[in-house]
Amino acid sequence: MLTIGELQLSSRLLLGTALYPTPAMMKDAIDSSGTCMVTASVRRESGGCRGGEDFWSLIRDIGIHILPNTAGCHTVKEAVNTAKMTREIFETNLIKLEVIGDDYTLQPDPLGLVQAAQVLIDDGFQVLPYSTDDLVIARQLIDVGCQVVMPWASPIGSGRGILNPFALRTLRERFPEITLIVDAGIGKPSDAVQAMEMGMDGVLLNSAVALAGHPARMAKAFRQAIKAGRTAYEAGTMSPRNLASPSTPILGTPFWHQENPH
Repeated sequence: MLTIGELQLSSRLLLGTALYPTPAMMKDAIDSSGTCMVTASVRRESGGCRGGEDFWSLIRDIGIHILPNTAGCHTVKEAVNTAKMTREIFETNLIKLEVIGDDYTLQPDPLGLVQAAQVLIDDGFQVLPYSTDDLVIARQLIDVGCQVVMPWASPIGSGRGILNPFALRTLRERFPEITLIVDAGIGKPSDAVQAMEMGMDGVLLNSAVALAGHPARMAKAFRQAIKAGRTAYEAGTMSPRNLASPSTPILGTPFWHQENPH
């Protein structure tokens, strides 16, 4: 089970709701993914317009949890105000916090992210910060009270997969008690398997499914990949070796596996 705040989620896959060609294709992808939670930007899908009302009605009809986010915010003030608006609309203290520092890479502003997280946590929010894979920033987010950290695999929408496996493994080793959800850059199911085999607690993705030729099928592929990766992590994968080691050595081989000398 994936724990986010007071929620216990049976799926370790979180899905974004942007970029789908049609609402029906988004719904099919959500159904196929098996996810228990989707994330959406209130700034993009404003509850005050007809399009926004249709969007939120569709999500509510599906019957899964919504994780609002502060996508598009570039300052602490913007992010905090957006988070407060989502709490009024959805009556939830959960917020995926984004404070963008660079418009080209959409890399988070580390200073603004920590500052906004502190303000929101002091105001009673349960903050899930979208961050880079930087160890020091992760520690600062944890120190201000974040129980979940969402490091990127690579820049948002790039589909480049995990660019720095060492950094993610280090986060897992240094913060074993913290929920780590890889967010951004996952491009194909094998990327998700890799993240889960490292011991990540979950994966949040959007573009890899929404922009696929068949979003629902791709969502199903990610659903299977994340389960496979988590199972492998729990089972314990073998360590790499520098030398070959025969899987069926002659010595000690049962007699019925040996060749007949006659």
